Amino acid sequence: MATPVALPSAAEPPDTRVAPHAAVLWAIALAGAVAAATAAVLALRSDHVSEPGARAALVVWVILPYVLAGVVAWWRRPESHFGPLLIAAGFTFFLSSISTANSAAGYTIGIAFDLLPAVLFLHVFLAFPTGRLESRFERGLVAVGYFVALGLQLVGMALGGFGSDNLLQLTSDPETAETLLRVQLIVLAACALVGIGVLAARRRTSGPPLRRSLVLLVDSFALGLLMVAFLLLSGALGLVEGQHAFENIRRTTFFVIGLAPFAFLAGLLDARLARTSVGELFVELRTDPPPAELRDALARALRDPSLELVYWLPEFDSYADLDGRGVTLPSEASGRATTLIDVDGVRVAALIHDPLLLDEPELLDAVTAAAAIALENARLHVELRARLEELAGSRARVLEAGQKERRQLERNLHDGAQQRLIALSLELKSLEGRLGDDPDARRQLEEAQREISMSLEELRALAHGIHPAVLTGHGLAVALEQVAARAPVPVRLTVDVEQRLPEPVEVAAYYVVTESLANVAKHAQATSARVEVDRAADELVVEVVDDGVGGADSERGSGLRGLADRVEALGGRLRVWAPRGGGTRVRAEIPCG
Repeated sequence: MATPVALPSAAEPPDTRVAPHAAVLWAIALAGAVAAATAAVLALRSDHVSEPGARAALVVWVILPYVLAGVVAWWRRPESHFGPLLIAAGFTFFLSSISTANSAAGYTIGIAFDLLPAVLFLHVFLAFPTGRLESRFERGLVAVGYFVALGLQLVGMALGGFGSDNLLQLTSDPETAETLLRVQLIVLAACALVGIGVLAARRRTSGPPLRRSLVLLVDSFALGLLMVAFLLLSGALGLVEGQHAFENIRRTTFFVIGLAPFAFLAGLLDARLARTSVGELFVELRTDPPPAELRDALARALRDPSLELVYWLPEFDSYADLDGRGVTLPSEASGRATTLIDVDGVRVAALIHDPLLLDEPELLDAVTAAAAIALENARLHVELRARLEELAGSRARVLEAGQKERRQLERNLHDGAQQRLIALSLELKSLEGRLGDDPDARRQLEEAQREISMSLEELRALAHGIHPAVLTGHGLAVALEQVAARAPVPVRLTVDVEQRLPEPVEVAAYYVVTESLANVAKHAQATSARVEVDRAADELVVEVVDDGVGGADSERGSGLRGLADRVEALGGRLRVWAPRGGGTRVRAEIPCG
């Protein structure tokens, strides 16, 4: 029913892996519980940890949620590496917590892994939700973190740092080891701060607002990295005085880091609750909502306020929005995802949405299946709008082509036939002086000149009717003054237009006036007329009123119908009021912005 496509660059195509066997997941969960209990016992029995009870509680707070949340994530989304990453972070933190052991071996293992959890937390936060790092920069950042946290840590231990219980000591250079540790802490803090920048950049460039649960999750990630950076810098630069203050920072950091798995589980719960909204969607769809309300209903059901709904129009071989305008589906680099919707194997529509919804295919399938019939009805509505849009564009193009032909024909008449008739008249005048006193010849010559003069007048009138050159040359006000002067009844003309308008608008207004005054002369039996042309905001309003007998019909009369087509082709509206015995009022409103 719904086919996800156009994954953003952050995501790989989904694979077909299935969740691990339930026994494996239970074994991991049990191992996590054992690890948390072991770390707690080691902390409680440690002879070099201040307030062992608080340390024991905090290691359990971090280890157990990460392992259990990882198990849940791996079970619910086996195609993602995010679950195994959470599990690895939990167990790595357990390894680092072994440093509280009283034995040298346990202490050595714990110190070797002491800084590694900070990098794993960075890795987890940047890899959400797929478990894969999005860019080469992020992979390089995390790789640097692993090298500094583990590789340089082993070097420092080999140099004799971290006290006498360090079993990896090869030489004794504690000053160099201490300097190296400060460098490690500063570099890892910088990596954490850069990670915060990466998370912030993702939110800024993603465009549409994230869902509430995802906002909580991303914010918890950023807060965790901030606390990690502060803890590391405190250890490297001595930002706080006293061991007690440093321990308070450590505990606060552990507490904040432990919140992230709970935020992730809250996101999963929110997604599961979102599936219950499908029932509400069914209720809304029973009323057969219009396309705009259908989009809002789908957005609510999917918990994605950025959702866009576009429809496939086979006749146009393209997608269109609610207004019938063409839409191109987003590319992979746009940070948006697309889900195609088919009904009985026929493409109907597409959803453009937050890419994180691809992690909830069941919800997408349920929502699109529920909306299938309504989407088909809405698609027919959008197809009709697209046809109207195409018809309006076609009508405007035909009108423009006709106007160009009119201008060309007027020029041809002016530069061709009129000029030849004028030349012929001049030639006859020249011939008149050479005829002598033959009265018949002079009479015929004068008759021919009169015929030429009448032909010129008719030709000029015809050319002016085809396209008024004065309109192009001098503007609407001057052209209408000439029309009013030639009108068969007195015309009171008011033109309140301060500057030239687009030519199609001026031509349409001109013909509204000329055709209306022609109807006044032919049908209205009027004694006067009034013409008002005014620009109001982004519209040109043209009104022609007479005091005749009324009764004009814009549907039956080809002249008024042609005017309506001309005005509507420009996105305007023409209305006619013609009560019997009450005169006629023609009003055109033409967009000119």
